[in-house]
Amino acid sequence: MEGIKANNFVVVGRVGMDLFPANGVATEDADNFTADMGGSSANIAAGIVKLGGKAALVTCVSDDAVGRFCRNKLAHYGVDATYVKSVGGEARNSLALYESRVQGHQSVIYRNGAADFEMTVADVEAVDYSRFGALVTAGTVFAAEPSRTAAFRAFELARAAGLPVIFDVDYRPYSWPSAEVAEEVLSRAAAMSDVIVGNDEEFGFMAGGIEKGLDKARELAASTATIVVYKMGAEGAITISAEGEMRTGIYTVEALKPTGAGDSFMAGMLSSLAAGLDLKTAVLRGSACAAIVVAKPGCAPAMPYPADLDKFLAAHAGPTDVT
Repeated sequence: MEGIKANNFVVVGRVGMDLFPANGVATEDADNFTADMGGSSANIAAGIVKLGGKAALVTCVSDDAVGRFCRNKLAHYGVDATYVKSVGGEARNSLALYESRVQGHQSVIYRNGAADFEMTVADVEAVDYSRFGALVTAGTVFAAEPSRTAAFRAFELARAAGLPVIFDVDYRPYSWPSAEVAEEVLSRAAAMSDVIVGNDEEFGFMAGGIEKGLDKARELAASTATIVVYKMGAEGAITISAEGEMRTGIYTVEALKPTGAGDSFMAGMLSSLAAGLDLKTAVLRGSACAAIVVAKPGCAPAMPYPADLDKFLAAHAGPTDVT
């Protein structure tokens, strides 16, 4: 896990466009939308860079105005786009419309013929893994071919280069051909990963029932993974490692929206581990980053810089009690 301390990550997965109306406004009632960068992997990469690390994205974007928008946003957030390839034909960048409200929140995701699913084995084999300290990806990269085979090849190449593999389960049913395929593929990816982050529903899904999720997390920590973070929403998280199980709470805020928390959590946790902080502190700082993002509009633009995180922690007495 020393690779994480290099604070230089190769991140595999999608970048897309986010559109969101003004705070509290329903999509169907909106006249104006703000556009910014989206996509789990791109958001994680942006969060890492904003917190002082380095990140390069490996993905495909459509060879059109939306693809160029995504490239411009990657540059804006300081994410290395060396390994971002433009693809033509009918492939289109993913698009997410979501609202800045919790009551009646609606998210509409457009993923048909997504450009990022066009990533090939050749694309990931073109990456110089020796440049990086660790690989990060999110589960949607495995949802379709040729991206699925390419992502597994990236795992193999990263491990061969000595990089730890960090996996956010990030199960999105609408991206998959069937639940059965998703269960098998995500379980395979988890078994190849050193750090696994997912919520109770995602671990339960891989285990065949939500009541079996925690046992699945424990099984992975006991066999192949070094760190497993089992998130439980408002109930906090259970982190399992060689040091045992650790329960942590969350930082309570007045949420503006439910989106972006997981990506920000991952960026905050990894950045904290890279800084040499202990695992509990890293998880709690990840939780603080998640709280910051759900309280602001947007995902990538809402992710904190170090000064924002320090200010937030100073203003909050601590996470919720889990004893």
